[in-house]
Amino acid sequence: MNKNNTGLLIVDIQGNLARQVHDSHGFITRCETLIKGAKILGLPIIILEQNPEKLGSTIEEIRLLLPDQPRLAKYTFDGCLSDSLMEALQFTEVENWLVCGIEAHVCVYQTAKGMAKAGLDVHMVSDCIASRSAENHALAISKCSALGLSITGLEMCLFELVKDCRADEFKPILILIK
Repeated sequence: MNKNNTGLLIVDIQGNLARQVHDSHGFITRCETLIKGAKILGLPIIILEQNPEKLGSTIEEIRLLLPDQPRLAKYTFDGCLSDSLMEALQFTEVENWLVCGIEAHVCVYQTAKGMAKAGLDVHMVSDCIASRSAENHALAISKCSALGLSITGLEMCLFELVKDCRADEFKPILILIK
């Protein structure tokens, strides 16, 4: 995984549900940091929204970080069943995907599984996915690991992408996580 072959997929961080997940404040803050890091690294970013007419749009904190980023509506729990996501993934021409979002055990899990089935290398950012219960979050991590998906963390993935403390992105990333 490097900054030239990696993207970030944001799954359904929207509406009231984003405020109802376990440790919602911490989860949202970590996702903001991940997005800022992805922007520093120049990664392509894709945003999914589950049934936005009913569940609401992506939360303001994320919309403010990505004001011009289109949000792809989906109605299936597995975003890969949506032509718009598959087209966006192919358009970016990257093979590694960091995945964050909610709910970990439903849309995040099913979308990550679909991405892996499509031949993409999925890196689940464990502290940037959430469910309403800690048990469902743990179940999602367990199931994704059993599928052979990579499990990473916020700091781990950002430093893996930076690779070298002499890199231009190192100091801005360091400032983000401190």
